[in-house]
Amino acid sequence: MARAPGKTGSNCESQVRAARQIQHRRGFYNAHIPSNQLRKLCALIDAGERTLEMAVRRMGLSARAHDRILKVARTIADLTGLERVEAKHVAEAVQYRSLDRNYWS
Repeated sequence: MARAPGKTGSNCESQVRAARQIQHRRGFYNAHIPSNQLRKLCALIDAGERTLEMAVRRMGLSARAHDRILKVARTIADLTGLERVEAKHVAEAVQYRSLDRNYWS
């Protein structure tokens, strides 16, 4: 994740530490969320659900890619301290997925 203008390294570090604490309290770090817990722990607001559905359809993503995007979006929401995953978190996660696909293809 690129550092936002005006953010110091220590601010980013404290943000990451706080997100890791949130994940620890949940019982799983986001990369290790079991598939049967994914929908519960990565609850999307309606707009987030629509954003993800549209990305899956347009990009032809697999179920595995869908789940990975959800986990990344959950992490982005954790970094901002939000309980629910919003459409902007999903959109950012999809962008990272697009960059990854473009880089490796």
